[in-house]
Amino acid sequence: MTTLIILAILIFLFILILITNIKIVPQAHAYVIERLGAYYSTWATGLHVKIPFIDKISKKVSLKEQVVDFPPQPVITKDNVTMQIDTVVYFQITDPKLYAYGVERPLSAIENLTATTLRNIIGDLELDHTLTSRDVINTKIRVILDEATDAWGIKVNRVELKNILPPREIQDAMEKQMKAERERRAKILDAEGEKRSEILVAEGHKESAILKADAIKETKIREAQGEAEAILSVQKAVADSLKMLNEANPSEKVIALKSLEAFAKVADGKATKIIIPSEMQSMASLATSLKEFISDSKDN
Repeated sequence: MTTLIILAILIFLFILILITNIKIVPQAHAYVIERLGAYYSTWATGLHVKIPFIDKISKKVSLKEQVVDFPPQPVITKDNVTMQIDTVVYFQITDPKLYAYGVERPLSAIENLTATTLRNIIGDLELDHTLTSRDVINTKIRVILDEATDAWGIKVNRVELKNILPPREIQDAMEKQMKAERERRAKILDAEGEKRSEILVAEGHKESAILKADAIKETKIREAQGEAEAILSVQKAVADSLKMLNEANPSEKVIALKSLEAFAKVADGKATKIIIPSEMQSMASLATSLKEFISDSKDN
């Protein structure tokens, strides 16, 4: 009976030890295995069994891309301005063995390397260039970190400068400069607007004067055309009357009567001077002809 109990205990312990030594590595993870204190292998995703008391899981490594936000670091620019800059590093573990044995405390090593690299790069730049060259600084830091961390089994994918904080007096000066620049641009825009407005007004006056001149010109042309047409109509009427008179072949008596009518119009009291023909005999003959013409008219 005692033997059976001991055997059952041993079987239970064996099963317990076997279960505790069965390991399942999840997705995007890797386990670094040591055997008797030395590196043995790296377990990838799946089911694995380690030898009890001989194999040991030295390090569990995540193969996902990781993000580390480092606190602000004091840096000095080329023109002796001290700024606070914090960085964000995106990295991924590519070799679990090198990551486990390459460097002690890898994150601390990356942080210190980032700080020293940032100081070296910013030390060669002036303040204005630093504020406008984030992409250049990010690229330089990433290249340097990637080369240095390659021996640690780490791949640096991106480095971003999160904040660049100049001293307070520098910020005040920059704000004043930006305010002055905005005011200058506003004045330029106002001046350009006034200039454009004056140009538009002048162009409006010019177009108005041109339209008025064209209207006066057109009016005079039409008046001249009207006068010319009136004169032409009068002349045409006179010509037509003469033509009709010629076609009618008037007698000397009719002509004499017309002459007397014309003389009567001249002597109607409005004229200041009257010229009387010297040929009185012609006037007498004219009167005789008029008398005969009147007599003939009555007889008819």
